[in-house]
Amino acid sequence: MDVYFEESFEEDLKKIKDMKVLQKVKSIIDEVRNIANIHEVANLKKLKGYETFYRTRFRDYRIGIEAIETKVIFTRCLHRKDIYKHFSKE
Repeated sequence: MDVYFEESFEEDLKKIKDMKVLQKVKSIIDEVRNIANIHEVANLKKLKGYETFYRTRFRDYRIGIEAIETKVIFTRCLHRKDIYKHFSKE
């Protein structure tokens, strides 16, 4: 799949100091690059109320992903207590 990154995703990664978390993010990105269908991503769940937005989880972090056909956009990478604030419908 074609992988893109929003500026907000890159800024989120700059704030993460834990190298194990950053390594896991890299492995998830590599996994997404090598799949044919977005539903092959481990721990992927569609966000309620959105047609194209998903999240994947690891440890206490969530990665926000937008999937449109063969294009995947990484939108956010935040702690679980913060991620859903950025995807609220309000």
